[in-house]
Amino acid sequence: MLPSIENLLKLQDADKEIRRLQDEVAEFPKRVAVIEQKLAGTKSQLEKAQTAVKADEASRRKYETAITDLRGKISKYRDQSLDVKTNDQYKALLHEIQFAEKEIAANEDKILELMVNADARDKEVKAAKAELKVETAEIETEKEEARQITAKDEKLLAEWRAKRDQIRTGIDEDLLRHYERVSKFRGSGISEVRDQKCMACRVMLRPQTYNEVRSGQQMVVCDSCQRILYFNPADELAEQKPSTTRPKRHHPKIDASQAWYYRSEFGGIGEVFLCLTNAHGQASRRVYDVHTGRLIGDILIREGDYRHAFPEDITDATRLNGSWTEDELDAFGSELPMVALDSLRFDLDLARHEAASGSHAKHQTAAAPTEQAAS
Repeated sequence: MLPSIENLLKLQDADKEIRRLQDEVAEFPKRVAVIEQKLAGTKSQLEKAQTAVKADEASRRKYETAITDLRGKISKYRDQSLDVKTNDQYKALLHEIQFAEKEIAANEDKILELMVNADARDKEVKAAKAELKVETAEIETEKEEARQITAKDEKLLAEWRAKRDQIRTGIDEDLLRHYERVSKFRGSGISEVRDQKCMACRVMLRPQTYNEVRSGQQMVVCDSCQRILYFNPADELAEQKPSTTRPKRHHPKIDASQAWYYRSEFGGIGEVFLCLTNAHGQASRRVYDVHTGRLIGDILIREGDYRHAFPEDITDATRLNGSWTEDELDAFGSELPMVALDSLRFDLDLARHEAASGSHAKHQTAAAPTEQAAS
């Protein structure tokens, strides 16, 4: 293995660890916000209980003031009754006194009710204060632990950045620029080759390219994903053994409203993925480059079901698993995301293995005429 490849593998490991630590450090404010939100809920309960106590105290003072005012009126009415000259005047004053006495009794009842509730209010406040005290201690402990973890991560981050800087000095500048450019868009800049495939994008390599990677004498880049390729001889024997854990391939439904196909040659373009979709009595066709995932040409729309609208595209094509909504396809724009592209490539790999082993024969016999070429 070339020294540059070894350094790139070390650099990729460092980059992965740096990203992991950066993510953990970035999570610290979020963790603290969640912790403080818990505390805010308990504080809110205490404030609510204290507000209720203050409201009861204000109501009690209001009723006591009203009683004092009513007693003053009663005293005044009694003094006035001594000077009245007619029975009607006396009865009117007596009526006012009785009314004031009823009001006093009603206010005293309300005060008594507030006094009964006061014990419950006091218990609520004390319980809320005790809970707040316990939670505050627990939350401060959690925040301190989070701060310690973050400080540890920041220290490790600085160490890994130093390691990365040291590793970078041993890599050719042009090679380093290529690695970083691909890593930015693909998430990784280097990929192992196994079984004649780039393990990152799952695309088969040309025999010449595969041999060049195996020789380890020169730098080779994947034509599909642009990652720098390397070969690990230790994995060669394992790859030569027949796989007993290859997943069983799920066959797509024949009557599905959306179908994906692979064609090794299409209109002189080369290898493509075809997406055929039925909607509102019309069929649409999208064509994507197998290697880059880029949309080729415009979306073609025809009347009727896609099996009848695009029979020439289905013939001799390999049916694949794939199902994305129209909104998702529109969101993809002019290029399939790597997750979709990798999914289609992986299913194509399974379909090829199935065809080579002959396990697809039974499925083809049961398929509809237009689907007989599908795996």
